[in-house]
Amino acid sequence: MELSALGSAGLGSPLAQPLFIPKHKGSIKDLIDRKHIFVAKEAQFYKKLEHGKIQCQICPRKCVVDKMERGFCGNRENRGGKYYVLAYANPCAAHIDPIEKKPFFHFLPGTQAFSISTAGCNLVCKFCQNWQISQFRPEQTENIYLPPDRVVEVAKDRNVTTIAYTYAEPVVFYEYMYDTSIDARREGVRSVMVSAGFINPDPLRKLVKVLDAVKIDLKAFTEKYYHDVCSGELKPVLQTLEVLHEEKIWFEIVYLVVPTLNDSVSEIRQMSQWIMKTLGPDVPLHFSRFYPMYMLKNLPPTPVSTLERLRKTAMDAGIHFVYIGNVPGNPGESTYCPHCGKRLIYRIGYEIIENHLKDGKCPYCGTKIPGVWK
Repeated sequence: MELSALGSAGLGSPLAQPLFIPKHKGSIKDLIDRKHIFVAKEAQFYKKLEHGKIQCQICPRKCVVDKMERGFCGNRENRGGKYYVLAYANPCAAHIDPIEKKPFFHFLPGTQAFSISTAGCNLVCKFCQNWQISQFRPEQTENIYLPPDRVVEVAKDRNVTTIAYTYAEPVVFYEYMYDTSIDARREGVRSVMVSAGFINPDPLRKLVKVLDAVKIDLKAFTEKYYHDVCSGELKPVLQTLEVLHEEKIWFEIVYLVVPTLNDSVSEIRQMSQWIMKTLGPDVPLHFSRFYPMYMLKNLPPTPVSTLERLRKTAMDAGIHFVYIGNVPGNPGESTYCPHCGKRLIYRIGYEIIENHLKDGKCPYCGTKIPGVWK
């Protein structure tokens, strides 16, 4: 899971200008405009029901929403029988991050991403690191007005390669992400979504046409975990991964290993076998270290030995690129050739120390390494 450094206003507290923590020489503090213009735009993917109610079609919850009420995510509202997204062009987090932080390890390594998020989420994960964004409504966070064309302009001004929709759940600001991605592609800027994958197939298929890569947080491989820990379901997320594979867009998977809850070798073996059968051996799989957070402060950090054991389990199942995350300096952060075993990309944390790839191939044996390299 990726952490945003931006805090939020507390419940009921007045709106204030957001904080920006730039990660490179180009400051982005000038984005603060102190206007906080809220844009309500009609949502995509909903259907009208009787008596002014609507049913949202974006995610598997399919919320039925009466007039002047909102869906589960808290940022979509029924106004007079039309459904509006309230977080359009109002990010509450904006930072310039290494692409490795998302994490993407096979997508333009060593580059940076202008990362944005609005408030809201369609899951409630008990371990959420960004709960002050994901579990708040747009009027409860510190926001700025940043429409799609301005997002692209900022990325180009700072010589940033990619726009990342991240931190909370981009599915709930689908329209903002979609429109921004269209503008970005027109200007030669890439777009990536960092998501839990809790989205319906039709919106996803439309969205991936304007995206360049996707990272999916696969929370666990049991329905019980999704129900008890995330207030969600596993099956739709697996369907999302299948759709991404069918659409041939680049994607990577992150699995946050939570001690005692989703860290069994048998579960990882079963998941790895499903990945091999359904997605193939070349989808990068990241096992990320858990740290106590939000509603799961009673559990310890994931032992590194557990991460290494699960990595070996996935590799033994045949997955070629299996990584360890949140453990800077661990050998599992680096990329190795699946054929000759040589280290191709040497990473420490979010930093690329060495990159030996030549035109996307291993320079030692010529094996093609799947990914987006230029």
